[in-house]
Amino acid sequence: MKLLSLIVVCLTGGLLLYGTADLPDWGDPNTPASLHLSKYYIENAIRDTEVPNLVTAVLADYRSIDTMLETAVVFCAGLACFMLLRDFTPKKDHYYRHVPSGVILHVKNPDRQIIAGNEFEDMDKEWLPPDTIIKTVCRMLIPFIQIYALYVVAHGDFSPGGGFQGGVILGSSFILLAISYNLKYLLKRVSEKFLGILSAAGVLVYMGIGLAAMVLGGNFLDYEKYAPIFGEHHIRALGMLGVEIGVGMSVTAVMVIIYINIVSEGKHDEGL
Repeated sequence: MKLLSLIVVCLTGGLLLYGTADLPDWGDPNTPASLHLSKYYIENAIRDTEVPNLVTAVLADYRSIDTMLETAVVFCAGLACFMLLRDFTPKKDHYYRHVPSGVILHVKNPDRQIIAGNEFEDMDKEWLPPDTIIKTVCRMLIPFIQIYALYVVAHGDFSPGGGFQGGVILGSSFILLAISYNLKYLLKRVSEKFLGILSAAGVLVYMGIGLAAMVLGGNFLDYEKYAPIFGEHHIRALGMLGVEIGVGMSVTAVMVIIYINIVSEGKHDEGL
């Protein structure tokens, strides 16, 4: 089976490399993208979208469907990591957790309670408490990191930022919480079920905004159809904000899901 998988991967990689021969040279000024698209975006983006950040205008408006599919790819990547890494194997042996240090002792002996007690007594002699300074500083920084992440998402139409960038920053704040305390501390506040729902909800928010525009009589992700509801001023930027929020939700949840499953080997019991 492994040999077959290797053959399939090599053939797929070979086909992809073969297809690159038809791509234009890097930086070629005579490509259609350089002659037509780039010029149009630069000259008309602000007039069409009322968004001064051309990158956001292109990603969330002109090619918004492509960005929606990128968000779906992020969700699928998180789902694939979850399916590959998550370990649902029932624990047949007995595990004892040393609460202060977080160390788990795997015991098979019938006299496991006595053995575990002796082991924990030895741990208590050498165990040092977590660094109070690190925990305190991280606890103070995390709210500011999360506020900045929300700012990056909300202000992506005027300055560098957006859903992908803000989602990464927000996800890193949760990872910092797990690193400064422990994985169990994070999972008590952000459950696995919540992360799964959040990652899927982000994609649904993006798609829902597009479908709502169709219900109002426009094309998919035609933000201007929201004008009768929210007003005509800056309406396309408002639509971009909605989809960027959806992107941020998915990216945040997928980052945390991947981290939790990698550091705990899919068991969600211990980690960094």
